[in-house]
Amino acid sequence: MALGGPDPAARRSGRIRTESAASAPPRRLTILGATGSIGRSTLDLVAREPDRFAVEALTAHRNVALLIEQARETGARLAAIGDPALYGELKEGLAGTGVEAAAGPEAVADAASRPADWVMAGIVGAAGLEPTLRAVRQGTVVALANKESLVCAGDFVQAEVERCGATLLPVDSEHNAIFQVFDFDQPERVARIVLTASGGPFLNWSLERMAAATPAEAVAHPNWDMGAKISVDSATLMNKGLEIIEAWYLFPVEKDRIAVVVHPESVVHSMVDYVDGSTLAQMGTPDMRTPIAYTLAWPERMVAPSARLDLTETGTLTFEGPDFMRFPALRLAFGALDAGGAAPAVLNAANEVAVAAFLEGRIPFLDIAAVVEETLARGPQHPIGSIEDVLELDGAARRVARALTIQ
Repeated sequence: MALGGPDPAARRSGRIRTESAASAPPRRLTILGATGSIGRSTLDLVAREPDRFAVEALTAHRNVALLIEQARETGARLAAIGDPALYGELKEGLAGTGVEAAAGPEAVADAASRPADWVMAGIVGAAGLEPTLRAVRQGTVVALANKESLVCAGDFVQAEVERCGATLLPVDSEHNAIFQVFDFDQPERVARIVLTASGGPFLNWSLERMAAATPAEAVAHPNWDMGAKISVDSATLMNKGLEIIEAWYLFPVEKDRIAVVVHPESVVHSMVDYVDGSTLAQMGTPDMRTPIAYTLAWPERMVAPSARLDLTETGTLTFEGPDFMRFPALRLAFGALDAGGAAPAVLNAANEVAVAAFLEGRIPFLDIAAVVEETLARGPQHPIGSIEDVLELDGAARRVARALTIQ
């Protein structure tokens, strides 16, 4: 369950050092999911210190226009688009630049295999599993924003991290916060880890009001600027549920020592409780460039443009327990973690299908969790012995979930 790469004690005590930013050669980067919110934030940081970084590859799913713009601006060696039908447009848009163009899911996975010092795994959903594994198999630093890789196939991903000597650094603000304050030298002294949740846009809505919620309302997150799928997950609290499972794979704690607390201000990004009664928290303004910068410069730190936290301006910080009745997705995630085996992969696959159906207007908001729960009850539960088993299970669960979303 521990993070891969160098010895955690050395990592946390500072015995691992890199050359200073001034003297080191540019760090070569690959950004998987470059046109998404995480990818754009990463490139914003890179643009502020262009001499410090060099871009090897950028990938996107369908936003070919932005991918072309990003590849031109960064001088990337490769730009890969997931949709093969967009290859012609990509190639034409990059003509004369020297940037190699490629298309198709395999091209995106191949981009993750290109030599790089640091790879941002920022593809949303189970689609990011294979590219993330390709990056891990390089034995490089992988900044993990694709929580679904660990949710669906955590045992296999971590086994590959260990086998290949890769280093996995969490990008999600909650896990990044825990990573910064977790004592890897003495994990047995950790009493619990506490993930904070903003509560999303529907924190104070009644069930009756949530039943009529529109996609536009669900993606209007009060604090964070995120993509549509993750924003809906935040509205259902499934995002926090997936993070619970991810946390279990990232940190050496028992399942019953992972807790969630609702914190609407999104200032405390997560906490670690210790056996002596101490609680260490990482705090900051809600800006994903902060955790991205932490991983981008690791094990050093770099300047980020995030607004500085002023607690006198913030005034009051509030905390409350989650409402499992109004937000059943959180209950389902805890249950999937306890069940283990196929359950987390089924949970994730069903959720992806249900969220897509909601965004397309085919099911109401409250049916997202209902579809997931019914898929868990009906879905495949065969043992997982390989990545191929995970992919087969994912497909089978999606078929069950799709049938449930047909009105």
